[in-house]
Amino acid sequence: MRNVYNLIDEWHPVFSVVISIFIIGIVSILIYKSITLVIRQFQLRAVSNLSNCDRCVPIETEKRVDTLGKVLRKIAFITVTAIASLMILDELGIDIKALLAGLGIVGLAVGFGAQSLVKDIISGLFLIFENHIRVGDVAILNGTGGLVEKVNLRTTVLRSADGVLHVFHNGSINSLSNMTHEYSFYVFDIGVAYKEDTDRVCKILEELGEEIMNDPEYKDHILEPINVLGVDQFSDSAVMIKARIKTLPIKQWMVGRELNRRIKKRFDQEGIEIPFPHRTLYFGEQQKPVVQNNQAITRQEIKAVLQEVLDEREIKNRNG
Repeated sequence: MRNVYNLIDEWHPVFSVVISIFIIGIVSILIYKSITLVIRQFQLRAVSNLSNCDRCVPIETEKRVDTLGKVLRKIAFITVTAIASLMILDELGIDIKALLAGLGIVGLAVGFGAQSLVKDIISGLFLIFENHIRVGDVAILNGTGGLVEKVNLRTTVLRSADGVLHVFHNGSINSLSNMTHEYSFYVFDIGVAYKEDTDRVCKILEELGEEIMNDPEYKDHILEPINVLGVDQFSDSAVMIKARIKTLPIKQWMVGRELNRRIKKRFDQEGIEIPFPHRTLYFGEQQKPVVQNNQAITRQEIKAVLQEVLDEREIKNRNG
């Protein structure tokens, strides 16, 4: 028994450290879960409060709050992990005061050398808090378009239509075009033949716009009636009529495709021609006769002369 007591006494510090580390880990997890729960409650309350305004679109509010929630959760995770790691190191007997002093010096040196990183983080904060872009938006960053999958403090992740994943450092984003901020427009140009009555065509487009707004499948995605802007230009083979329709974010392409289908079908029924480019080949007039010694030489005479030359060459080749 004395040996057992001695063994327990020797291993008591180790058990104490292990238990302390275990408690620190459990407490850290509970703290992080609590913070996550608070952030979730904040998101729900924010969505509820922001959705009460007349100009607010529910899906837009949800995207903005969701993006902010993800960023807050990442900050909370990094903070809790860093504090828990320092406490564990202290339990292991490592002097964290000296470690913190060393990390401070290293951090200062890294700060001077990592100015681009600081720039990315600051730019990311402005992108998020100024509500320029959110997860789920369709945007064009530096000329590349796609669906926004992640908005981090340092990077923004974009997936284009062909499935390619594009990662942009927030500090390097020079141009940003958000195609789905609050609402969207589907703008289209309809080309009709020059013989068509443009007033009649515009009236048909307005009727089709009213028809799709009354369709239960699409009416909830359309915010305003179709706006037929009128004759926009005269192209080589058609008169171009411009129109647009206002929809919820990201719904403009779905509504636009259905509207195009109905326009083609209705134009076929009404006999309205949608022209396509024509190309005319012109061979020119017949060449005038060659005049030599004030006498006209016809094509047949020229052909006869050429045939004689060819026959003479053939005879020479046989004799040679």
